[in-house]
Amino acid sequence: MFDKIALILVIIGALNWGAIGIFGFDIVGWLFGGQADIISRIIFTIVGLAGIWCISLLFRKNDLVE
Repeated sequence: MFDKIALILVIIGALNWGAIGIFGFDIVGWLFGGQADIISRIIFTIVGLAGIWCISLLFRKNDLVE
């Protein structure tokens, strides 16, 4: 279950980076009061930690995410 939550958060982060790259628009920052707002920074940190967790998925023997 934790793996799926982490993957969802990483996908959200990827979509946000895609929006920044293509449109120059930060969706998370816009929704939560700007990039420097504490709520946005917490969300960015949680997404970053999920990305670090997802690195472990690359090195697991089990190919299925459960």
